[in-house]
Amino acid sequence: MTAMSDKQMRVYLVGGAVRDLLLGQPVRERDWLVTGATPERLRALGYRQVGKDFPVFLHPETHEEYSLPRRNRGDAGSGPVGIEEDLARRDLTINALARGPDGEIIDPCGGRADLENRILRHTPSFTEDPVRVLRLARFATRYHGLGFRIAPETCELAREMAAAGALDDLVPERVWGEISKALGEEKAHLFFKVLRDLDALAPVLPELDRLFGVPQPRKYHPEIDTGLHSLLVLEQACRLSGDPQVRFAALVHDLGKGATPPELWPSHRGHEKRGAAIIESLCRRLRIPNAWRDLAIQAARYHTRCHRALELRPGKLLDTLMTLDALRRPQRFEQFLLVCEADIRGRAGMERRDYPQAAYFRAVREAAAGVDAAAISRAGADPQRIAALVAQERIGRIAAVRKSAPG
Repeated sequence: MTAMSDKQMRVYLVGGAVRDLLLGQPVRERDWLVTGATPERLRALGYRQVGKDFPVFLHPETHEEYSLPRRNRGDAGSGPVGIEEDLARRDLTINALARGPDGEIIDPCGGRADLENRILRHTPSFTEDPVRVLRLARFATRYHGLGFRIAPETCELAREMAAAGALDDLVPERVWGEISKALGEEKAHLFFKVLRDLDALAPVLPELDRLFGVPQPRKYHPEIDTGLHSLLVLEQACRLSGDPQVRFAALVHDLGKGATPPELWPSHRGHEKRGAAIIESLCRRLRIPNAWRDLAIQAARYHTRCHRALELRPGKLLDTLMTLDALRRPQRFEQFLLVCEADIRGRAGMERRDYPQAAYFRAVREAAAGVDAAAISRAGADPQRIAALVAQERIGRIAAVRKSAPG
């Protein structure tokens, strides 16, 4: 576990690792708590300190995180902090657990009983950090399949925090950290549903929240509600792909419908362009990585064109491929197609609908990519006409694919 030899030191496995061990779940990472030590002593033992306000020490061999107990905010005490005091300042009772060197479980908040009863309950320190509302939603998502539910009093506390504006000025990186982790969960759509149930979606993702209650044409969207459709699309994206970038793009692909003037409902002409601008602003606010942003914008702008791929002329198909940079970036093009397929399936009663447009567009891309631009250049063509000749050849090959396409 550790090379520590000082008799006064005790090392405890804490938090999520203990929780998952008791649940019989795979342990994703291990964190340790050390009592009876000082930062100076840990550094002398070869541990590398990271962080300043709440220092964490990395084990010299395993690189696992070790920390010293911390006192609750506002506590003026000056004596040593014990293991139970440290655990009580964590977010949920099921995370306020530790296992000692002899295997004993330290449980100051009743977390073990809550694990057995499948309850997510706040600790007395929950309100210290409003990001914990997002963590609550994430744990509710992760453990939904195990039958966990949020305690009624914890739901009420989260709603009170949202109503008081506690979530209005969260650090963008921390918000995005929770969202991106949630997108990696098997039932990622539940995270956003839980946030909405807790009145926490509007302050965190107002662009998504405003979609709820916005109608769409029943002919194409039996579920009608745009917010519900967005969560259904995310659910389908999770079934199609484990890629969180695909899932994010699926979630936000219709944000433009939230900006449609109500007098035009249920029509949403031009929502693609509006959505791209909204995504740009959202990604800037939450400091979302460029790769995530670029895929999401592409999906917003061009998902309806992909749906009409079988109707497009060869020139328009090539134009779309070039706009998507599909010839140079085939992996991102695949991500785009997955988002489009999730969009079609993310509608009430259409979950298993075929999407031949994806296979067709792949064949179109392969045909266009097969044109050897260098060979055309070596053939002695006028340099000023090479680009046009390459495009002409590509269009010809796409036309051949189009003739054999279904429908």
